[in-house]
Amino acid sequence: MDTSQFRLKGKDLSRTCRPSSFRFGSTAEIDPLQGIIGQERAMRSLGFALDIKNEGYNVYLSGYFGTGKTTLAREMINQKASREPVPVDWCYVNNFKEPESPLALSLPAGWGQQLRTDVGAAMDNFARNIGKAFQSETFELEKGAMVNKFMEEGNLVYVRLEEEARTYGFTISRTQNGVTSIPLKEDGSHLSQDEFIAMPEEERVELMRKGALVQDRINDSYRQYRELEKQLKERLKELELETARQVVAPDFAAMEEKYAPMPDVLEYLTVMQQDILDNVELFKASEEDSPMNLLRRLDKRSLLRRYQVNLVVDNSSLEHAPVIYETNPSYANLFGQIEFESEFGVLTTDFSRIRAGAIHKANGGYLVMNVYDIIRNFYVWDKLKRVLKNDELLVESLSKTLGMGNAETMEPEPIPINLKVILIGDPQYYYLLYHYDEEFQKLFKIKADFDIDMNRTPANTKDYARFVSSVCHNKNLRHFKPGAVAHVVDYGSRMADDQNKLSTMFNKLVEIIYEANCWAGYDKAELVERDHVRRAIIEKRDRSAMIEEQLQEYIEQGTIMIDVSGGKVGELNGLAVYQIGDYHFGKPVRITAKTFMGEKGLVNIEREVHLSGSIHSKGVLTLNGYLGAQYAQDKPLSLSASLTVEQNYAGIEGDSASSAELYALLSSLAEVPLRQGIAVTGSVNQNGEIQAIGGVNQKIEGFFRVCEKRGLDGEQGVIIPWQNIRNLMLDEAVIAAVKARKFNIWAIRHIDQGLEILTGVEAGERKENGEFPADTVHYRVNRRLSEWINRSTLRFLGTSRSGRAVPPGPIRRSRRL
Repeated sequence: MDTSQFRLKGKDLSRTCRPSSFRFGSTAEIDPLQGIIGQERAMRSLGFALDIKNEGYNVYLSGYFGTGKTTLAREMINQKASREPVPVDWCYVNNFKEPESPLALSLPAGWGQQLRTDVGAAMDNFARNIGKAFQSETFELEKGAMVNKFMEEGNLVYVRLEEEARTYGFTISRTQNGVTSIPLKEDGSHLSQDEFIAMPEEERVELMRKGALVQDRINDSYRQYRELEKQLKERLKELELETARQVVAPDFAAMEEKYAPMPDVLEYLTVMQQDILDNVELFKASEEDSPMNLLRRLDKRSLLRRYQVNLVVDNSSLEHAPVIYETNPSYANLFGQIEFESEFGVLTTDFSRIRAGAIHKANGGYLVMNVYDIIRNFYVWDKLKRVLKNDELLVESLSKTLGMGNAETMEPEPIPINLKVILIGDPQYYYLLYHYDEEFQKLFKIKADFDIDMNRTPANTKDYARFVSSVCHNKNLRHFKPGAVAHVVDYGSRMADDQNKLSTMFNKLVEIIYEANCWAGYDKAELVERDHVRRAIIEKRDRSAMIEEQLQEYIEQGTIMIDVSGGKVGELNGLAVYQIGDYHFGKPVRITAKTFMGEKGLVNIEREVHLSGSIHSKGVLTLNGYLGAQYAQDKPLSLSASLTVEQNYAGIEGDSASSAELYALLSSLAEVPLRQGIAVTGSVNQNGEIQAIGGVNQKIEGFFRVCEKRGLDGEQGVIIPWQNIRNLMLDEAVIAAVKARKFNIWAIRHIDQGLEILTGVEAGERKENGEFPADTVHYRVNRRLSEWINRSTLRFLGTSRSGRAVPPGPIRRSRRL
């Protein structure tokens, strides 16, 4: 029996990049890499999404951290945006008819700033010149003329009243209480009270009648005077309005001409000008220092603010469509907010306190965010979807959005939104949102998938060197020699766990570049060499290897029982991978199997105590199918067996131990010892075929370290699935031991091949008559099962050695087949 055909050679255990494949002395001599590599699918998807303008074609960049999602997004979006026009400016202005609903004005880029400046300058000119206009000689002359005319007309009314009163024997007297009539005697002197009483009755009655007539004339004259006074006020008001109009008209005429192509702005300027004239009284200067004038000045300041232009989006500095990267998408940062200020202990606000969010700034362009930052706040996610569905953004407080408060009375006019949102996140978030949020499917119709590895082609290998060059250039690091770059390439394949792949987890590659540069600095080297990269990789691993080393100590002490020599029945070493953070390492675990007569079937102890994951349980149950197909074609399968991973207290998952468990089970049935110096990994199906597993490098290296500590004897090694040969990127120490015949690695396709390596006995192939060759492993297993079924049959037929009849009972089948 020759099993050497399954033993791998040193050249199979890794793929080494030759430094001679690079045509440079150091990475300083080559062009740095621009952008990222190995993400062609993602680039096509993102490029298509950026080109299509239909509703709902927002983008989700799906990939793990470090695969270049943000770098690619920044490069491609900036390139796309550079060919698109600058969007409009947005301003909020006072709604003079409904102040609680500020108006939104859109202007061409840069014009918002001009409008704010022009309106501010016009108001400054008006506030400065209106007082001078009211104190000018022309205004005073016109005002004086109006007042004089009023005085003349008022005096004329008084004179006419006096003349008419005298015809009735009365005179008119002006007092603080108004105008009164006084009766006169024939000599023209005033009639006293006593004289009035002494008059005959008829004369008194006549005098009172005339007095009533005079009073009627006084009332008529008073009404005439009030009308003259009203006319004076109206003329003075018209004079003030005309004077104010002359002050404000030049600036507004210039603005109306300048903003003629913008109807909304023209309408706002017209309404604003009229509002200024309606409130011209508040612009009058007063030198008096009184509480009322203090309030007047405060009111004037508030009045001036109502004519401000709140430029919320200023695109004057842009040269193309905006690209906004929002790293803190809180509610206010994303959707804007309305600020409040305290005046006399009361919180107030107006249109000038409206502040823009990232969506306002990205309007007409692109908004890039991390999905994790958004979905942590469900109200931000819901509001974002509402904005994208309605294509408009209303600035409001969070409490109002959630319907939790009604203190906010201001409701600004919504702004139309036209932007493309790019979300960056892990694949798991995409699938969760796609499955549980129907609106997500409609709003994010493009997914750009980022792969974690790429093919190891000569072109991609050269791009790896250019990537190293770009990091060295950008971060001002020492450049790398070809040998150092070659080791980085090999490390990329190790990260990908594939000889024909290179990792695209560039963030981890950058860490090695940084650390290799530091080790080169310790050696005072001008260039980074291969040993510096190797040292960086080793040190990086050692920094996280504390738990691994502690487990190694437990194995050396015998606390964790692992044998690496001799042979045992129903027992062998499986291999497990432990993950602690971003660090993975492998260690052997003892797998034992016990078989005996009975009909309980195959019992997975881990499953019984809930320490077995569903995949591990599936792997164990698969063994029932193999046993039934292999040994129960001519008889029922009747046995009891238990399988367990010894000293397992934290649970186990995965089916990579199923082949090892089958080996232990067959060894127990055949009573054939298994070589303890050989560890096994590999999944098995019901046909006995070995299937690929993960973590093959960590598993081999973990068992190698245990054997190395105990002493390599040349008989030790690991059995792996043949499909995992391409995944081998083993440590140099393992490769050296294999080349020196001190350690072995076998790659097999079928369970029989592993049996022969582990037992040194032929597995045995079923003949045409259904029998296995004598003394083979399968022969022994089949014989043992047949013996058990025969004994069980005799027992159930009611025969015993003591001669006593055993009450017949129903023949039970195995619980699992």
